[in-house]
Amino acid sequence: MLAKQKGMTFLGFIIIAVIALSLILAGIKIVPNYIEFFSVKKTLISVSNDTNFNNMTNSEIIKSFDKKANINYITVINGRDLIISSGANGKKIISAQYEVVEPLAFNLSALMDFKASSAE
Repeated sequence: MLAKQKGMTFLGFIIIAVIALSLILAGIKIVPNYIEFFSVKKTLISVSNDTNFNNMTNSEIIKSFDKKANINYITVINGRDLIISSGANGKKIISAQYEVVEPLAFNLSALMDFKASSAE
């Protein structure tokens, strides 16, 4: 009596392995951009939590952000890219919006659009 085959064929295994490796390689390229985004967000909040933040001029806010961004190794934006506005209660809000295009393979790229604010 012949036993029924159980399991996966070699071709099925190769297909699953290629898909899994593609996802892992894409993740390796994409995850650092999200880590840097969270670093940008943390820096915006840190600058807005300064004791005299509401009394700072725009150039002082930009300098403060640039110093903290240099410490946190933020390279995607700098202080000139910040959007400084006033909130409903008169408190200053700083935000940043930027996008990153990360090449994945051949002519395939990932476009990531990031928005961070000190109000969140």
